[in-house]
Amino acid sequence: MPAMNEIIERRFGFIGARARLINAPATGRVTIDVRRDRDREHFELRLPNSASAAVLDTDKSARHLLLLVTTDGEKSRFLCGHDERHWFVSAIPEAASGVVTVRNAMEALQPEAVRAAAHQIRPKERLRRRTKVFRRQGEWFFVPVSDLEPDPRLVLRREPLSRGRGKPHIMEFAFRRGGTTVYVSRVHPTGLTQEKFDALSDEERRKQSWRQMVRDAEVFALGRIRHDDHATLVLHGWHQVFMNTEPGARAMRHVAFLD
Repeated sequence: MPAMNEIIERRFGFIGARARLINAPATGRVTIDVRRDRDREHFELRLPNSASAAVLDTDKSARHLLLLVTTDGEKSRFLCGHDERHWFVSAIPEAASGVVTVRNAMEALQPEAVRAAAHQIRPKERLRRRTKVFRRQGEWFFVPVSDLEPDPRLVLRREPLSRGRGKPHIMEFAFRRGGTTVYVSRVHPTGLTQEKFDALSDEERRKQSWRQMVRDAEVFALGRIRHDDHATLVLHGWHQVFMNTEPGARAMRHVAFLD
C-alpha cells in the first residue's frame, strides 16, 4: 500500500493536485471526495485493503487524470480534475467501453444529444466548455434549439437545476415540458411519485417540508445560468438542458463529492 500511495500521489501532483490516501476499514467501502484544509482543496481516497487504485492517463494541460479503482474484481473509473474554479471527481458509466484516456472519459460523460451535436464541429473543439453547438457549466450541457416558442405564462424565473444533491444551478428563465410530477423533501431528494406520496401516512407528510417538482421533463433554459463554483453562463436563445451521464454509473456510489 505505501508504494501505491506514493505513485498515486505523484500522478495527482503531475496535474497540480494533492491527493491523500487513507486506509478504510476492511469492511468499509471505497470513497472518493474533494476535501478542503487550510483553504486548499485536495482529493481524498479512502480504500480498504481489498481495493487497489491506479492512474490510467493524465492530461497536464487540462489538469485532468483518469483513475481506475478495483474492488473485489469490480473495476470503476473516475475522471478527476479541475473545472473553472475547483477540483472535481466524476464516475464514468460502466456501459462506456474502451475508456482508457482522459479524452475517452470526457467523451463518455457527454450525453448522447451532445455527442451528436459535437460531430458538427472539429474534434479538437468537442470537449470545450463553449462551442457553437453546445455550452457546458459543470455537469450540465445546453444545446441550442431553434423552434421553441413557449407560452410566456409557462416560463419560470430563477428556476433551480439540480440532480438531487449539491448546490443547484439557477436558470434565469426556464421552461419544462412533459415529465412526471414528484414530491421532493430532504429525506427524498429525488422525489416521490404521486402514488408513493399518497401512500404516506399523514404523520409522515407533516414531518417533512415538501416541494412539488417535475422529474424527467424536457428542460429548456434562457438567459443567465448561475452557480457559485462556475462563471455565469449567458444563453442567447432557448437551449435544451442535458445532464452528464454520471448518474448511469454504478461507481457513483463511491463519489462523495458534491458540486
